[in-house]
Amino acid sequence: MKYRKLGHTGLDVSVLSYGASSLGSVFREINEDEGIKSVHAAVDQGINFIDVSPYYGLTKAETVLGKALRDIPRDKYFLSTKAGRYGDNEFDFSKKKITTSLEESLQRLGTDYVDILLLHDIEFGSYDQVLEEGIPALEELKEQGKIRFYGVSGLPLTIFDKVLNKADLDVILSYCHYSLNDTSLLSLIPLLKEKQVGLINASPLSMGLLSSREVASWHPADEEMKQVCKEAAEFCEENGQDLAKLAIQYSVQNEFIPTTLVSTASVNNITKNIKWAEEPIDEDILEAVLDILKPIHNKTWSSGNSEWK
Repeated sequence: MKYRKLGHTGLDVSVLSYGASSLGSVFREINEDEGIKSVHAAVDQGINFIDVSPYYGLTKAETVLGKALRDIPRDKYFLSTKAGRYGDNEFDFSKKKITTSLEESLQRLGTDYVDILLLHDIEFGSYDQVLEEGIPALEELKEQGKIRFYGVSGLPLTIFDKVLNKADLDVILSYCHYSLNDTSLLSLIPLLKEKQVGLINASPLSMGLLSSREVASWHPADEEMKQVCKEAAEFCEENGQDLAKLAIQYSVQNEFIPTTLVSTASVNNITKNIKWAEEPIDEDILEAVLDILKPIHNKTWSSGNSEWK
């Protein structure tokens, strides 16, 4: 496993990290014992960064992760959770809620601190509340030693510009913007380097678009995106390759991306993902797949309130 520095935090994070959303049965109903074993397998094989949220499975992911972490020494992993999003349409970035949310998360996770706390999907919240209450709450929690570092997460890249020009952050978490079909995250790299902000990349499979599996019915991508990605998956299959493998390899090989989150509750899948990340990428297949995906390159979907645009 390779490790890279996460901004100015000093944390050396594994290039592939464990996204615990699957533990909340977000994608499919999971076997809890298998989910716990998948966390152990990830850490045993070199993954040292784990990300979760009370939103995933409405606290189920944190609860299951807490059970998994009981048997792992605290110095073996860096732990990140979130606050501010609690349901599909439930957002609260007030100082009081952020503070109580963290306390509840710490209880579920069985720890007295987290390494990183992120405001979750800030584009759905009030811009003023995020800046005037949410981020000051994070600062206070850091001073109290309950969190070591803090930041924000969300889909539209514009949110990071807006926040970073008003506040100092340690890290950001971006998803679905550095993958085979979308590399628009690279436009943020100069600003992040200037401000020494750590970057966490999530969803190298674009929430399931870059896979041979059928795309979930709730996926926000339009039909063109789904169809083109399906063509890429079929091309890979015809050539003895796996689009998901190519997607993970593509994300982890970029030196500007410190860590990429993958989510699974399966021992077999996390082991397979780690193995893929360590193998050299097939450049010929990569070139052909990027060519197939050209019609939808950097195409995304809308997310959040108009005040963030």
